[in-house]
Amino acid sequence: MTRRCGIDTSILVRLTTGEPAQDFDRIVAALTHLVEVEQVALFASHMVIGEAYIALQHHYAVSKPDAKAALRSVLTSGLVAPSGGDAVLDALTARRGCGLLDRLIALQYSSEELGTLTLDRKMAALPNVGRLAVRGARR
Repeated sequence: MTRRCGIDTSILVRLTTGEPAQDFDRIVAALTHLVEVEQVALFASHMVIGEAYIALQHHYAVSKPDAKAALRSVLTSGLVAPSGGDAVLDALTARRGCGLLDRLIALQYSSEELGTLTLDRKMAALPNVGRLAVRGARR
């Protein structure tokens, strides 16, 4: 049986930025050993992807589209996969409607067979997401 492990945000950010270079090379070598020699399947959770997305923008001044593209590149490299599967990759390529974090929230709840409630019109357009009816609220 294949062992399955999740990575944390620090690893995903380093894989995405390649910085610092010395850490990057060591991390790639260690993860490659796990995957190829020890047959470990590596995953990044919705939360890790969301945190990395924010970190890339805040700490590395990467634009939102570039951050999404870089994360998608890492998550399709064969080394690490999104724990939420192809739906997460689709969320990383979406250009209209709500933002990536809203999409990841809805995907996480959906994977737990939960609907999502929101006040946000754009997010409410996603599958299995509804707007919370609040009396007297602005529409």
